[in-house]
Amino acid sequence: MALHDTNIVWHQATVTKADRQRKSGHKSVVLWFTGLSGAGKSTLANEVERRLYEKGVRTYLLDGDNIRHGINKDLGFSPEDRTENIRRIGEVSKLFVDAGVVVLTAFISPYRADRELARSLVEADEFIEVYVKCAIEECENRDPKGLYKKAKAGEIPEFTGISAPYEEPENPELIVTTDAQSLDVCAEQVVEYLKKKIIFG
Repeated sequence: MALHDTNIVWHQATVTKADRQRKSGHKSVVLWFTGLSGAGKSTLANEVERRLYEKGVRTYLLDGDNIRHGINKDLGFSPEDRTENIRRIGEVSKLFVDAGVVVLTAFISPYRADRELARSLVEADEFIEVYVKCAIEECENRDPKGLYKKAKAGEIPEFTGISAPYEEPENPELIVTTDAQSLDVCAEQVVEYLKKKIIFG
């Protein structure tokens, strides 16, 4: 740690975040989609990104499963590994915000403290927590990957909502109810929120 503490210094770039945002033509933020497995996070994030892309917004989508194939492939699903998973995603998201990009993240991110850590890495108005709310019964009915069935059979340890906790957001910027509203309605709700916050015109 001493080597890191004494010899590594943050290098200030000449081109700033504000410069990149002006080049992009819009503000850069983290859209953090959180919710149970099967709630529709990835589906919703994909649809929102498509709509933003069509409006000329520079975007990038970080999906939980995809990230675990690469940067986080060394992590499991213990509480410690889940925390490290989200910490890394928070840091990557911060880089995208600095690059002037709207970054969408679709992760269960079950712990409030981990989500708050991710929030703390960017400016106060640059983190938008979107709670993709869906009753666990509906998530189990959908079960697109068959995970709930495996978890209940004891084949998947520490599965969120079954053998591991999910801590609901207490004050998210936005709540979308995917078990009560269509994908179209939910996606439009997110896009309209961004317009209201003047992220883009």
